[in-house]
Amino acid sequence: MEEKKKKNIGFNIIKSDPTDGHGGFGSGSLTLDNVSPVIIDVDAGEASIEVGAMHARSPVEKGIKFLKNKEEVPNGKPYWLIWVTIDRKEDGPYYAGVTACEMTVDREIRRGYKSLPEHVNHMDKSIKRKIIVDHMDDKSKGILSKFLINHDAGMWERSLEQLKNDLQVN
Repeated sequence: MEEKKKKNIGFNIIKSDPTDGHGGFGSGSLTLDNVSPVIIDVDAGEASIEVGAMHARSPVEKGIKFLKNKEEVPNGKPYWLIWVTIDRKEDGPYYAGVTACEMTVDREIRRGYKSLPEHVNHMDKSIKRKIIVDHMDDKSKGILSKFLINHDAGMWERSLEQLKNDLQVN
């Protein structure tokens, strides 16, 4: 009796033009090449690119069981996961899509809060060049804008006014 091999059904991260000009399978596919997850540690006032967050494997997320109800993690330390998409204009690259997702982590009880559907939807919206950061607290907005400017001031300057306005601290 022969064993049947299971088909591997998974996502492909497309590295370049998936069609190479032929316009067949894969044409119009979104690429994850230009999306980077940035994690903001609100208490520490720091932001960093955490590639592991692409698959919920950042140092902040490792070893944490995430719950759907924020009230179940009353002592959770606040974090933001920011999906940043880079695109190119004639005059150079810019921050095209920037979306923010709330997250809390309580290391002591190894529990945290995040909405997985929100994280997935916001990554998708970032890829589609949307800006969704106006719901962030002022401290976090300041950390993110400083991080984006320091990472590449030219990209910040070429970015949409909506991003600059939405990250302006009152």
